[in-house]
Amino acid sequence: MLNSPADSTLRIPHPALGSDLDYDLLSDRERVTMPIPDYQTVMLPLLKEGGDGKEHHIRDAINNLAGQFGLTEEDRKELLPSGVDRIFDNRIGWARTYLKKAGLIDYPKRGFFQITERGKKILGEAPSKINIAFLKQFPEFVEFYTAKKSSVDGSGAESDSPEASIGTPEETLAVGYLKLRKQIESDLLDNVKASAPDFFERLVVKLMTTMGYGGSLADAGRAIGKSGDGGVDGVIKEDKLGLDLLYIQAKRWDDTTVGSPEIQKFVGALYGKKAKKGIFITTSTFSKAAVEYATGLDSKIILIDGAQLAEFMFDYGVGVSTVNSYAVKSIDSDFFSEVDEPLGLLEKDSK
Repeated sequence: MLNSPADSTLRIPHPALGSDLDYDLLSDRERVTMPIPDYQTVMLPLLKEGGDGKEHHIRDAINNLAGQFGLTEEDRKELLPSGVDRIFDNRIGWARTYLKKAGLIDYPKRGFFQITERGKKILGEAPSKINIAFLKQFPEFVEFYTAKKSSVDGSGAESDSPEASIGTPEETLAVGYLKLRKQIESDLLDNVKASAPDFFERLVVKLMTTMGYGGSLADAGRAIGKSGDGGVDGVIKEDKLGLDLLYIQAKRWDDTTVGSPEIQKFVGALYGKKAKKGIFITTSTFSKAAVEYATGLDSKIILIDGAQLAEFMFDYGVGVSTVNSYAVKSIDSDFFSEVDEPLGLLEKDSK
């Protein structure tokens, strides 16, 4: 019901959550105003999907639950930070795993799940929600979950962070990686700003050649070294053959914003050399007017601010080194699909 005559939100009961959801009456169509549910929120609705005791394909369950939660196509296509898997699909997958470890469902065959007698008993008790705390009443789950936690933090102690409470293991790993990356990028930029001008020139050379521009490192170094040439700090080859040239302007500024006048001077210098490609690099930021001016040009002018510079350095390994790496693996379904063939024969055929 509406809370007041001026209220545009209709509150109705939601079968999957056991609580109310808001529908916006002012939109062109009814839409549920809620984010993608976390993996603990979908545990009970997923168990209810198998409440009839039949075998259910996980893809059918995903489609049904997406409808129950009112997810849009955009919601369903949203990817994890890794870009490998869809968030909603991934969360349903982890909810299924946790229910399986608690003995509430079983996997009768690949891609399918089926409720167990224990699962039916739990549904008969009509719980308001199922989450990790609820599943800890089952010894099998405690053994699985404690082992998993111990392998992560070495103690088995449960984290109080929001990521640990609502994020799947893959999401938690991705969030941790992104936090670490942003911190390293920030430290990189601070170090670049504190460096000497000649070091900054060498940094630009190193980055450009690592990205595949400038030909050899020596050639790029000689080209960049010709600074102060009519508003252009250097010229490098776009490829190793030198089929085209890139003109570079680099500004090692702390907090001063690069405005459109600086970009205009650079463009003027390019026109004087009959050039149509240029890169303007700064350790600070560009003003909105500068970005709009560069975007509207016929010439191809690339603006790289301090944040983007640090991102490129991180991506191409300039100024950073790899301390450790982790490979995230999943089950190879194709490996298990040829169940009638001996493994030795399969390996022989694949060679």
